[in-house]
Amino acid sequence: MSETKYESKITSAPCSAQQIYRVLSNMQNLERVKDMIPQDKIQEMEIEPDRVRMKVDGLGQKITIVIVDRIENDTIKFGAEGVPMDANFWIQMKEVNPTDTRIKLTVKADIPMMFKFMIEKKLQQGLDQAADMLAQFPYAMWQ
Repeated sequence: MSETKYESKITSAPCSAQQIYRVLSNMQNLERVKDMIPQDKIQEMEIEPDRVRMKVDGLGQKITIVIVDRIENDTIKFGAEGVPMDANFWIQMKEVNPTDTRIKLTVKADIPMMFKFMIEKKLQQGLDQAADMLAQFPYAMWQ
């Protein structure tokens, strides 16, 4: 296995880095959008400030996403536990001005070579979609 790094496209959110950081650096904010998560894909969600545990369809076991590091108004790093490979990801924010913050997502994972080519394209698409979603989120309403 070799560690591979995937980066999303850079998106632009119409708010400050501080607004984004306040929302994304506390996992308990997921409680507000929990009802929007497809119940056929994710069940048994347990949410704490620094972690979320859930059962994901297709994995057959609970996984945990943990915030492992925070750099205020700049970066939030996450780790994954209970997944079949070593993986971590982070969200980077770069404020251009108070109404324009650029967002980029990065994933580092040890993906077995035989699976790498099967999931690479889907992983990249998922990262880009997540970056778009994070850029459109109404952070100012969550203060």
